[in-house]
Parts: sequence; C-alpha cells; structure tokens
Amino acid sequence: MTIPSELRGTSALVTGGAGFIGGHVVEALLGAGVERVAVLDDFSLGNEANLQAVSDSPALTVERGDCANLAALERLAGEPFDLCFNMAVIPLPASLEDPRRVVDHNVAMTTAVCELGRAGGFGRLVQFSSSEAYGTAQSVPMSEDHPLLPTTPYAASKAATDLIALSYAETFGLEGVVVRPFNTFGPRQNPGAYAGLIPTVIGNVRRGEPVTIHGDGEQTRDYAYVTDVVAGVLAAAASAEATGRSINLGSGEEHTVKELIRVILESLGEPDWPVEHGPDRPGDVRRLLADTTLAAELLGYAPAVGLEDGMRETVSWYLANPDRAASAAPAG
Repeated sequence: MTIPSELRGTSALVTGGAGFIGGHVVEALLGAGVERVAVLDDFSLGNEANLQAVSDSPALTVERGDCANLAALERLAGEPFDLCFNMAVIPLPASLEDPRRVVDHNVAMTTAVCELGRAGGFGRLVQFSSSEAYGTAQSVPMSEDHPLLPTTPYAASKAATDLIALSYAETFGLEGVVVRPFNTFGPRQNPGAYAGLIPTVIGNVRRGEPVTIHGDGEQTRDYAYVTDVVAGVLAAAASAEATGRSINLGSGEEHTVKELIRVILESLGEPDWPVEHGPDRPGDVRRLLADTTLAAELLGYAPAVGLEDGMRETVSWYLANPDRAASAAPAG
C-alpha cells in the first residue's frame, strides 16, 4: 500500500476508529507518520482488538464516547486536528429493525462532526459514504454521477450524511472529500449481531451448519480488499484535487453473492458445503459495480488484491482467530 508522504507529521481524529475499516485506517495513519491519532468510538460495533497492533503507540489515544456528542468531540479537539476521518455509523441490518434510530443517529453523528469542523476543530474532513447510497445500479459501471437511489433507511441516512458534509463545504467552507467504498472485505470484519457475510459463512462452517443466502444469490456486489480501500482513503485525505468531490473506492469487478460464497468455501477447503436459500432481505440492492476511473485519475488508485487472494488472507486470519467468526445468521 502506497502511503502519501504529505500525511507525515499531521494529526488526525478518527470517529468510529475501532471498527473494521477504522482499525485499518488508524494503523495506516500511524504507519504514515501521523504524529497524533485520536479515536472516538462507542464500541457498539468497534472492538478494542481492531487496534491491538498499534495499542502501544504513544501517538494513539482512544476514547469511548458517542460521536453525536459535540462536547465529546470538542474535548478531543482542544488542540485542533489537521484531518478528521468520519467513519462512525450504525449499520444497515439495524435499520431494518429500528429505522428511525439509525437515520436519526447517523445524521446526528455527521452533523456533530461537521459542526466541530465549522468551529475550527479540524482542517479537512474525509467523510465515509457507502455504495448503498446509490441503490441498485441503473447503469454499470456506476460512476459518481449515478443518482442516489437508496433502498433502505440505512442507505438513505448515508446519502443524507454525504449531502450534509458537502453542504457544510459549500455553505461554511469546510474543506473535505466524500469517499464511497463499495463492499469492503478483509481481516477483522465485525463478528457480532450485524456481522458481514464472510465472518457469517466462516462461523456457520465452523459450527457445522449450512450456509443460508438471502434470496437467489444472484445479486451482485463489488468486493474490494480492505488494504486497497484504505490506500484510496489516505490518498483522498492528501489530495487537494479531491476536495469537494465524491469518489468511489471499489475493485471494478462484479461478483454474485453465490460466487463469493463459493470462494469463501473453497478457501476453507469445503467446496461442497451445503448452501440453502432463505427469503429476500428487505430493500436489498440487486446490482453494484464501481467505476473507479475518477479515483484512478485523482488519486492514482489501483486495487492490487483480487477476490481470491484477498479471501485466502481473510479466511486464514479468521482461522487463526476463531473467536472473531460470527454467530449464526443468513448470508447475502
């Protein structure tokens, strides 16, 4: 992973920094020579183990707190940060159970972060979006000009937070960039109640249970390995040309959920493991495929890890860390 030299000697606030992608971002920032990294996370999804590799770094501080709490953010930013990576989020599955809470809180967290920036608490915002904000592809590959057509309350909240961040840039001059990762995978994905597909499948196999897919499994996704996504994130943070833009970060390759499960099972050495089909998930996106042309042009973004190589690395990590595989849940 290429690390921009411009980040050396800077300081960064990372909200949601104990999460899956967040932990990788924090590691990369410290590896880039960022002199002060502060993480604020309520640990509803985050895990201290995601920061274990850098827990002894004198440049890192970790605070437990709600990112919607502006006072908590202000305490951390007593000395302003150069950068803020806003990654705090309540995930998609939660929005199918408690949509109002998810929408209200996701919007509140981003608004609080933007207020901190407006008051001078940091110099540049990297706002984390989601490919779910696009909804099902109307055309492929999906460029940043693709309309925002969210199909779940979670996706709507992510579209809203993108627009909030961009509105603060337009109205108040808050410098920033929106990065829009597609389906990011790799070691340390959340193993809990809202686990991703990969730890769910691995957990099912370890318990001797069949894998269950939501729907027919023909829905497609763009699976990007976490180190590639993080490289794009850091490049966006350092790029003046990216300011005010929304930028896709994906692999540029399309795979069905059934294909993904086949690759996971082959990586586990269980290609013939039983797979069942359950009901469709409400609001499920049918097709996603990223156009990464803009990221390549502005950031030099060039994904280096393919699905099969990334999956071998991911499965190997889960087998070495069996406590991080998920409890039983349908995949897809």
